[in-house]
Amino acid sequence: MSAGAPFEGARPAEGGRAPGHHPSEDAATIVLRVERIAKSFGGVHALRDVSFTIARGERVALIGPNGAGKTTCFNVIDGQLAPDRGQVLLDGARTDGLPPRAVAARGVGRTFQVAATFASMTVRENVAVAIAARDGRDGACIGSLARRTDELNALLARLDLAALADAHCASLAYGDAKRVELALALARQPLLLLMDEPTAGAGAAARDTVMRIVADIVRDGSAAVLFTEHDMDVVFAHADRVIVLDDGAILATGTPAEIRADPRVRAAYLGE
Repeated sequence: MSAGAPFEGARPAEGGRAPGHHPSEDAATIVLRVERIAKSFGGVHALRDVSFTIARGERVALIGPNGAGKTTCFNVIDGQLAPDRGQVLLDGARTDGLPPRAVAARGVGRTFQVAATFASMTVRENVAVAIAARDGRDGACIGSLARRTDELNALLARLDLAALADAHCASLAYGDAKRVELALALARQPLLLLMDEPTAGAGAAARDTVMRIVADIVRDGSAAVLFTEHDMDVVFAHADRVIVLDDGAILATGTPAEIRADPRVRAAYLGE
């Protein structure tokens, strides 16, 4: 986590809403509700009574120093971990305790800090398998997806991947592989997209491309995005709202401007 000027010079979120209004306060639009989640590993309290909501069409950044509980929170939301206490609701239905595959089927997509793709397959084949998995068909039967060609091609175009469609993922630059992983998540048509450091390891141009795509995802109100990110310029430029975790508990939540001015956050990050 950078401990310098990003708190001073970051731009307001692109496509953001009026300061002070949190869409997650509108009950009818809530996609994700996390209620009093706690998770411990032995004597280590990774999450302590964590509660928040995220609304459809909202981009929320979950930030905090290493060890704050961000990854554990993601793992509880997507079913990789069961909470010790509390509950997770997606679109009003409880998902805590369900296995990851069942949570994904209910509408949670995820990308990881290290891009996860099928390296031996082409970009086109990767996306075809994701569409097949969504529709409950055998991912190996790629030839049976002819009627999904328009959808597949549109998704490749949306992610600026059309020119790389026939390239094997093992040969891709890291930024391109991250976009393929995002395409796999979007092929599932998620209600909630979890993105673990979406710009990590990417150059400036690739960062802008990924975050522009994220803005497009939420602009039509079809999904909500929760992302972790260590680059505060990215957070303050692209998040509608920011949740700050510290030592497993929520330290602060608010708009980028509110978080930037919060003395508790400044003390935690800048030692002031």
